[in-house]
Amino acid sequence: MIQQTPVMRICISCRKTYDRKDLIKITKDHKKGIMLKKGMGRSAYICKSKNCYSDSKIKKKLQKALKTFLEPEFIEIFEQEITSYNDNPNKGI
Repeated sequence: MIQQTPVMRICISCRKTYDRKDLIKITKDHKKGIMLKKGMGRSAYICKSKNCYSDSKIKKKLQKALKTFLEPEFIEIFEQEITSYNDNPNKGI
């Protein structure tokens, strides 16, 4: 049986390398716009540590990584998603 190596990605906030499954994916799809946890296109990853997603510069880092302007509505949705993760940490993201 062939053992697959995990797919590693870098958190845009702390710049540490993690397995892709342990990160939150934000994607800029050229047809559907900005999406959480799915989609094809330019992506950025944020680890699930409180220091990273509560970083005061996370909006600017996301805009730079995705090469786009983030609407305030997306930031609200992102914050709600993070809050729901904190309420239920066993929930898979």
